[in-house]
Amino acid sequence: MLALIQSPTETIQNSLETYYEEFLKVLPRIALAILVIILGVLLAQLLTNFYKRQFQKKSEDPLMSRFLAQAVKIVLIIIAIMLALRIAGLDGIATGLLTAVGGGAIILGFAFQDIGKNFLAGVILAFNRPFNINDTIKVDDIFGKVKALSFRYSHIKTFDGRDIYIPNSDVLTKPVENYTADGFYRVDFTVGIGYEDDIEAAKKVIQEILDRNAEIIRDEFHENFVIEDELAASTVNLKVFFWVDTVDYRRASRVLRGLIIKEVKEALAANDFNLPSDVVELKLYKNTPEIPFKMSKEVQSELPEKED
Repeated sequence: MLALIQSPTETIQNSLETYYEEFLKVLPRIALAILVIILGVLLAQLLTNFYKRQFQKKSEDPLMSRFLAQAVKIVLIIIAIMLALRIAGLDGIATGLLTAVGGGAIILGFAFQDIGKNFLAGVILAFNRPFNINDTIKVDDIFGKVKALSFRYSHIKTFDGRDIYIPNSDVLTKPVENYTADGFYRVDFTVGIGYEDDIEAAKKVIQEILDRNAEIIRDEFHENFVIEDELAASTVNLKVFFWVDTVDYRRASRVLRGLIIKEVKEALAANDFNLPSDVVELKLYKNTPEIPFKMSKEVQSELPEKED
C-alpha cells in the first residue's frame, strides 16, 4: 500500500513526462498549424496585390481600390488563423475566440471607442466620401492634397511638405472643403487706383489681361470680370475675379495668381494710372521735436533759394 503512494517529486516528474508525451504527439499538428498561418499570410499578401491591381484597372477610384484590398487581406488572414487552430486540434479555442469576440464586442466598443469610431468612419468614407485621391481639401485648418485612406485615418499632404493623418471620424463629422471637386476654382485679388483715375479705363486694361491669358478658364459657366469693390482712404479698390483649372491647384491658385497681379500692376503703371499707398499721418510729440529726413539733389535744386 505504501509502495503505491508517490512522493510529490515523483508526481511532478510523472506529470511532466505525460505532458511531454502529449506535446510530442500534437507537435506535428502545431508545426503544421504554424506553417498554415505563414502560408496564409503570404497567400493573403499575394491575393491582395492581385485584387488591388484588378480593382485599380476596373475602378477609377484609387482610394476605394486600396481600401478593398486591405479588407480582403484582413479577411484572408483571419481565415488562415481559424484554419490553423482547427488543424492543431484547437477547435475549442477557435470557437471560444468567436464567442469571446461576439460577447466582448460591447466591452471592446467602450474600451476602444475611438478606434472603432474611426474604423466605421473609414468604412463609410470608402463608399461615400466628398473627395478622391490628389484632391485638394481643407478639414478645419488642415489644407492639402489627399494621398491615402486607411481604416483609421486619412493621409493629407500639405503644400509646405507636412504629412498629416486626420482621424476618419473627424473627416466624416466635420465640414470638408473640396477645392478641386469639379476641376475649377475662382481666384480673386484687389488692386487700388487713384481717385483721379478713370475707373472704366482701368477696368478695361485689367479685363484685356484676363481675356488674353491662355491659362485662365473662360466659357458660358465661368466668367472673368472686374468690379468696383471699395472706396478706401487713398484708393478706389477694384476686385479682379478669374477662373483657373485646379488639376495642379498650387500652380493655378498661387503661381498664376501672382503672374496676373504682376501683369496688372505693370499694365496700369504703363498706362499712367496711379497706384497710391495709404496716407500716413505723422505726429510730433514733446520728446520728438523734429523728424530728420534726406532730400534728393533734384528736389533741392527745384526749391527756391533762401534770401539772406
